[in-house]
Amino acid sequence: MHLVCLDLEGVLVPEIWIEVSRRTGVAALSRTTRDEPDYDKLMRYRLEILGRERLKLADLQAVIASMGPLAGAREFLDRLRERYQVLILSDTFYEFALPLMRQLGWPALLCHRLETGADGFVSNYRLRMPDQKRAAVQAMRALNFSVIAAGDSYNDTAMLAAADAGIFFHPPEAIAQQFPQFRVTRSYCELGDAIDSAAAALPA
Repeated sequence: MHLVCLDLEGVLVPEIWIEVSRRTGVAALSRTTRDEPDYDKLMRYRLEILGRERLKLADLQAVIASMGPLAGAREFLDRLRERYQVLILSDTFYEFALPLMRQLGWPALLCHRLETGADGFVSNYRLRMPDQKRAAVQAMRALNFSVIAAGDSYNDTAMLAAADAGIFFHPPEAIAQQFPQFRVTRSYCELGDAIDSAAAALPA
Protein backbone atom coordinates (compact mmCIF):
# COMPACT_ATOMS: atom_id res chain seq x y z
CA MET A 1 0.00 0.00 0.00
CA HIS A 2 1.28 3.44 -0.91
CA LEU A 3 1.20 6.15 1.76
CA VAL A 4 1.50 9.85 0.90
CA CYS A 5 2.87 12.14 3.61
CA LEU A 6 2.27 15.85 3.09
CA ASP A 7 3.48 18.92 4.89
CA LEU A 8 0.63 21.27 5.83
CA GLU A 9 1.74 24.91 5.62
CA GLY A 10 2.80 25.95 2.15
CA VAL A 11 1.36 22.75 0.67
CA LEU A 12 -2.30 22.70 1.70
CA VAL A 13 -2.78 25.91 3.69
CA PRO A 14 -1.02 29.30 3.77
CA GLU A 15 1.89 29.84 6.12
CA ILE A 16 0.14 30.50 9.43
CA TRP A 17 2.82 32.71 10.95
CA ILE A 18 3.00 34.89 7.83
CA GLU A 19 -0.74 35.40 8.01
CA VAL A 20 -0.53 36.20 11.74
CA SER A 21 2.24 38.67 10.97
CA ARG A 22 0.21 40.35 8.24
CA ARG A 23 -2.98 40.66 10.26
CA THR A 24 -1.38 41.74 13.54
CA GLY A 25 1.12 44.10 11.94
CA VAL A 26 4.06 42.38 13.69
CA ALA A 27 6.50 42.00 10.82
CA ALA A 28 8.99 39.93 12.85
CA LEU A 29 6.51 37.03 13.01
CA SER A 30 6.74 36.49 9.25
CA ARG A 31 9.95 34.47 9.70
CA THR A 32 9.34 30.77 8.91
CA THR A 33 11.21 27.51 8.39
CA ARG A 34 11.96 28.74 4.88
CA ASP A 35 14.20 31.36 6.54
CA GLU A 36 15.45 29.53 9.65
CA PRO A 37 16.22 25.78 9.46
CA ASP A 38 16.75 25.48 13.25
CA TYR A 39 13.18 24.92 14.49
CA ASP A 40 13.92 25.42 18.18
CA LYS A 41 15.72 28.68 17.46
CA LEU A 42 12.77 29.81 15.35
CA MET A 43 10.18 28.95 17.99
CA ARG A 44 12.14 30.64 20.80
CA TYR A 45 12.30 33.74 18.61
CA ARG A 46 8.53 33.59 18.02
CA LEU A 47 7.71 33.09 21.71
CA GLU A 48 9.85 36.08 22.64
CA ILE A 49 8.02 38.26 20.12
CA LEU A 50 4.58 37.06 21.27
CA GLY A 51 5.45 37.99 24.83
CA ARG A 52 6.86 41.34 23.86
CA GLU A 53 3.85 42.21 21.70
CA ARG A 54 1.39 40.87 24.32
CA LEU A 55 -0.27 38.51 21.85
CA LYS A 56 -2.26 35.69 23.45
CA LEU A 57 -3.12 32.29 22.02
CA ALA A 58 -6.68 33.53 21.48
CA ASP A 59 -5.35 36.37 19.31
CA LEU A 60 -3.51 33.88 17.09
CA GLN A 61 -6.50 31.54 16.93
CA ALA A 62 -8.76 34.40 15.85
CA VAL A 63 -6.51 34.98 12.83
CA ILE A 64 -6.34 31.27 11.98
CA ALA A 65 -10.12 30.85 12.27
CA SER A 66 -10.55 33.33 9.43
CA MET A 67 -8.06 31.53 7.16
CA GLY A 68 -8.80 28.84 4.61
CA PRO A 69 -6.89 26.25 2.59
CA LEU A 70 -4.93 27.24 -0.49
CA ALA A 71 -6.99 27.43 -3.67
CA GLY A 72 -7.58 23.91 -4.93
CA ALA A 73 -6.13 22.21 -1.86
CA ARG A 74 -9.32 20.51 -0.68
CA GLU A 75 -10.05 19.15 -4.15
CA PHE A 76 -6.46 17.94 -4.55
CA LEU A 77 -6.54 16.23 -1.17
CA ASP A 78 -9.89 14.57 -1.86
CA ARG A 79 -8.63 13.16 -5.18
CA LEU A 80 -5.42 11.99 -3.55
CA ARG A 81 -7.29 10.12 -0.80
CA GLU A 82 -9.26 8.21 -3.43
CA ARG A 83 -6.03 6.50 -4.51
CA TYR A 84 -3.69 6.57 -1.50
CA GLN A 85 -3.56 6.60 2.25
CA VAL A 86 -2.67 10.19 3.21
CA LEU A 87 -1.04 11.49 6.39
CA ILE A 88 -0.33 15.16 7.17
CA LEU A 89 3.00 15.66 8.97
CA SER A 90 3.41 19.21 10.22
CA ASP A 91 5.46 21.32 12.61
CA THR A 92 2.41 23.38 13.44
CA PHE A 93 0.32 22.88 16.60
CA TYR A 94 -3.04 21.26 17.27
CA GLU A 95 -4.11 24.52 18.93
CA PHE A 96 -3.64 26.20 15.54
CA ALA A 97 -4.61 23.55 13.03
CA LEU A 98 -8.12 22.34 13.93
CA PRO A 99 -10.13 25.03 12.04
CA LEU A 100 -8.05 24.32 8.95
CA MET A 101 -8.42 20.55 9.32
CA ARG A 102 -12.19 21.00 9.38
CA GLN A 103 -12.04 22.80 6.04
CA LEU A 104 -9.85 20.05 4.59
CA GLY A 105 -12.26 17.27 5.59
CA TRP A 106 -10.41 16.13 8.74
CA PRO A 107 -7.35 14.39 7.28
CA ALA A 108 -5.09 12.55 9.73
CA LEU A 109 -2.63 15.04 11.25
CA LEU A 110 0.49 14.57 13.36
CA CYS A 111 1.91 17.78 14.83
CA HIS A 112 2.89 19.40 18.14
CA ARG A 113 1.36 21.14 21.20
CA LEU A 114 1.54 24.62 22.67
CA GLU A 115 1.64 25.32 26.40
CA THR A 116 -0.24 28.33 27.71
CA GLY A 117 -0.42 29.92 31.13
CA ALA A 118 -3.54 30.84 33.08
CA ASP A 119 -3.22 34.33 31.57
CA GLY A 120 -3.69 32.95 28.04
CA PHE A 121 -0.16 33.71 26.86
CA VAL A 122 1.84 30.99 25.11
CA SER A 123 4.58 29.99 27.53
CA ASN A 124 6.28 27.15 25.66
CA TYR A 125 5.91 24.57 22.95
CA ARG A 126 6.10 20.80 23.22
CA LEU A 127 7.32 18.65 20.37
CA ARG A 128 5.51 15.37 19.88
CA MET A 129 9.04 14.05 19.40
CA PRO A 130 12.25 15.44 17.90
CA ASP A 131 12.46 15.22 14.10
CA GLN A 132 8.95 13.79 14.04
CA LYS A 133 8.43 14.02 10.28
CA ARG A 134 11.42 11.83 9.48
CA ALA A 135 10.58 9.43 12.32
CA ALA A 136 6.98 9.07 11.13
CA VAL A 137 8.08 8.25 7.59
CA GLN A 138 10.59 5.70 8.87
CA ALA A 139 7.90 4.12 11.06
CA MET A 140 5.50 3.85 8.14
CA ARG A 141 8.15 2.22 5.98
CA ALA A 142 8.85 -0.23 8.81
CA LEU A 143 5.15 -1.16 8.57
CA ASN A 144 5.76 -2.04 4.89
CA PHE A 145 4.20 1.06 3.39
CA SER A 146 5.84 2.59 0.35
CA VAL A 147 6.05 6.26 1.32
CA ILE A 148 5.91 9.28 -0.98
CA ALA A 149 6.46 12.60 0.79
CA ALA A 150 5.94 16.19 -0.32
CA GLY A 151 6.91 19.44 1.38
CA ASP A 152 8.20 22.93 0.68
CA SER A 153 10.83 23.91 3.20
CA TYR A 154 13.99 23.12 5.17
CA ASN A 155 12.07 21.28 7.87
CA ASP A 156 10.67 18.90 5.25
CA THR A 157 13.96 17.75 3.76
CA ALA A 158 14.61 15.01 6.34
CA MET A 159 11.10 13.67 5.68
CA LEU A 160 11.67 13.74 1.91
CA ALA A 161 15.02 11.97 2.28
CA ALA A 162 13.53 9.27 4.51
CA ALA A 163 10.70 8.51 2.07
CA ASP A 164 10.88 6.16 -0.90
CA ALA A 165 10.28 9.26 -3.03
CA GLY A 166 10.54 12.92 -1.98
CA ILE A 167 8.93 15.80 -3.86
CA PHE A 168 9.14 19.57 -3.38
CA PHE A 169 5.99 21.68 -3.78
CA HIS A 170 6.54 25.40 -4.41
CA PRO A 171 9.90 25.55 -2.57
CA PRO A 172 11.94 28.76 -2.51
CA GLU A 173 14.48 28.58 -5.32
CA ALA A 174 17.40 28.70 -2.87
CA ILE A 175 16.13 25.61 -1.05
CA ALA A 176 15.45 23.73 -4.28
CA GLN A 177 19.02 24.43 -5.39
CA GLN A 178 20.42 23.10 -2.11
CA PHE A 179 18.49 19.83 -2.50
CA PRO A 180 18.54 19.02 -6.23
CA GLN A 181 17.75 15.36 -5.55
CA PHE A 182 14.08 16.20 -4.96
CA ARG A 183 11.75 16.79 -7.89
CA VAL A 184 10.23 20.28 -7.88
CA THR A 185 6.51 20.81 -8.58
CA ARG A 186 4.67 24.12 -8.64
CA SER A 187 0.99 23.21 -9.04
CA TYR A 188 -1.37 20.59 -7.66
CA CYS A 189 -1.57 19.07 -11.12
CA GLU A 190 2.23 18.69 -11.23
CA LEU A 191 2.33 17.35 -7.68
CA GLY A 192 -0.38 14.80 -8.39
CA ASP A 193 1.43 13.63 -11.52
CA ALA A 194 4.71 13.37 -9.59
CA ILE A 195 3.06 11.31 -6.85
CA ASP A 196 1.47 9.00 -9.42
CA SER A 197 4.79 8.56 -11.24
CA ALA A 198 6.60 7.78 -8.00
CA ALA A 199 3.90 5.32 -6.95
CA ALA A 200 4.08 3.51 -10.30
CA ALA A 201 7.79 2.95 -9.76
CA LEU A 202 7.41 1.57 -6.23
CA PRO A 203 6.26 -1.86 -5.02
CA ALA A 204 2.52 -2.03 -4.39
